[in-house]
Amino acid sequence: MGVQRAQLVAMQMPPEPDERSFYTQLLASLQAPTRAGMNVHQMRHVVCDLLGYIGARMLIIDEVHALLASTYRQQRILLNTMRYLANELRIPLACAGTSEAKTALTTDEQLADRFEAYELPLWQNDEAFLRLLASFEAIFPLQRRSDLTGAACRRILLDRTEGVTVRIVRLLETLAVNAIRTGKERIDRESLEDLRISPRLLSMGEPLETPVAN
Repeated sequence: MGVQRAQLVAMQMPPEPDERSFYTQLLASLQAPTRAGMNVHQMRHVVCDLLGYIGARMLIIDEVHALLASTYRQQRILLNTMRYLANELRIPLACAGTSEAKTALTTDEQLADRFEAYELPLWQNDEAFLRLLASFEAIFPLQRRSDLTGAACRRILLDRTEGVTVRIVRLLETLAVNAIRTGKERIDRESLEDLRISPRLLSMGEPLETPVAN
């Protein structure tokens, strides 16, 4: 099959990160198996060669806040590793995570100066939210057309999730699965108002107790 070219490479920060687990995760993202006997220096060399060979133009690192789970020394090594890759390959890094990700990155002043911080805003009942829901309607494997873009459904979704992306996705996933299991094959206002099939994330407040009027 050979090595495929890829301008964007995405990986996830390991849950208990150190330099070796970081390179192991990155090599896995590149679909490059590691040998048991490889040391960190060899892994670094292979990573740099592969990223250069495939023409990587950006490295995306998700769950960066996991850095805080490592020791201070490991944090410094990993931040140095990230800076080294950016310098060696001359590519930008895009890091994503919770609000703690900013804390993790600012422990290295030189690295922090390279980043601009962007926070994902809460969804509002506007055209962008309508397009998001329309995209879900288009990709759901349901036999009947759902009614996510209707005014009442949009309002219920926002009230139930407070406009947080992960909550919206989890709720819609659960409703889609339920629609298939029950044979309803669509998501509508009645589905959204049924609290019995709504996932409850720990970060969410009390569920909506009454249906939202038109």
